[in-house]
Amino acid sequence: MLFRKITKRIEQYLTSDSSRMLMIDGARQVGKSYIIRHVGKQMFPNYIEINMEEDKLGDRIFAEARTTKDFYMSLSVIAGDKMNDRENTLVFIDEIQAYDHLLTLVKFLMQEKRFTYIASGSLLGITLKNTQSVPMGSLEVEHMYPMDFEEFLIANRVGINAIESLRESFNRKEGLSEAMHKKMMDLFKKYLIVGGLPKAVLTFVETQNIVEIRSIQNEVHSLYEVDCTKYEEEYNRKLKIRRIYEMIPSTLENKKKRIVFKEIEDKSWKRMENYVEEFDYLISAGVALEVKAISKPSYPLIENSGKNLLKLYLNDVGILSSIFYRNNIKAIMDNIPSINLGSVYETVVAQELKAHGFNLYYYDNKKNGEVDFLIDDADNLSNIPIEVKSGKDYSVHSAISRFISTEEYNIRKAYVLSNEQHVYAKEGITYLPIYYVMFFTDESNAIVGFSD
Repeated sequence: MLFRKITKRIEQYLTSDSSRMLMIDGARQVGKSYIIRHVGKQMFPNYIEINMEEDKLGDRIFAEARTTKDFYMSLSVIAGDKMNDRENTLVFIDEIQAYDHLLTLVKFLMQEKRFTYIASGSLLGITLKNTQSVPMGSLEVEHMYPMDFEEFLIANRVGINAIESLRESFNRKEGLSEAMHKKMMDLFKKYLIVGGLPKAVLTFVETQNIVEIRSIQNEVHSLYEVDCTKYEEEYNRKLKIRRIYEMIPSTLENKKKRIVFKEIEDKSWKRMENYVEEFDYLISAGVALEVKAISKPSYPLIENSGKNLLKLYLNDVGILSSIFYRNNIKAIMDNIPSINLGSVYETVVAQELKAHGFNLYYYDNKKNGEVDFLIDDADNLSNIPIEVKSGKDYSVHSAISRFISTEEYNIRKAYVLSNEQHVYAKEGITYLPIYYVMFFTDESNAIVGFSD
């Protein structure tokens, strides 16, 4: 059983008397169904699971379930012996987006309170946008991501006490011992290879077989290419969506790491406004993470963001490293000087920050240059710049230095993440080991401990 942080949230919901149905949203293969099934079977003697994608392709029992009476009748066909009272019966509606009329029905199912319900969806963001009568007051959507680095550590038998000790070192602005730093860097590099897809992580823990791991990642990458156009009917738009998704790895290898719009269809006159829906589709599908440009930051960042200079990262660093390096793990594990791991490091930081509740932005200013990430600093009503360095020149960062020296930005905290063991502050910048990004969390505001 792989530890997932979202377990606690699911347990809280299932023990509450909420009037809203919890829906776990996220890309395919991130472990949504597995964790709901695991918790549901433990907590309810009568556990009913319906996969609506399978139903749509098979018997279509729920295809015409437009009323609660229809729904109960359809449910009784497959689980009549398990339909007891609300306290001991859980109905898990998997892949609910397959039938958008069920989203409309949610309000009435929750009002009647006949059973306890929970749902999941792989492309829920897209379906919700396209469903006209979604009762938003009856839905509570929680997004799920691939396993983050902390979950990866636990899967690899790093104990909770050890992780709490690391967290304390982080909060005290202390680096680790040389031996512990090497161990953490070894595990971090393995995370860059394996990523956070649960099946890939489990295969790594059980077999250490890179060929099997890459096979899983390649299969999911292909699945995402299909999924990201699954509910788009217009053929021409399907092609554009897939083209943008396929461009992400090569774009990340460019200096600016931004999507070049004219390359999508090889039309020099095309601009961002020509592809707004295609980008939104990929982001809503959960297979790509967006990082919006900010040229003049202020708090909150969302008020100053635009999509004209947009970066996209893959949702899983393991998929990216599979595309780049295939079965060769030396590129990541052996610090080969000719290999630039910048885009891989940035992807894992984007993945961690997003999974920990942050909206993602980057700084792009013609005068001052570019900083990899910006996140909100609610305590100081300001922003926090983050620079990610994969090589030995981690102290070379003119853009972030100019950024923090701009008085009107009111910057109180700034970080450089790198392979460096020691934690120290210099000229307004705190230098941290790259693996400490696991403790950057918007919910607990853990980075408050790094005030200067």
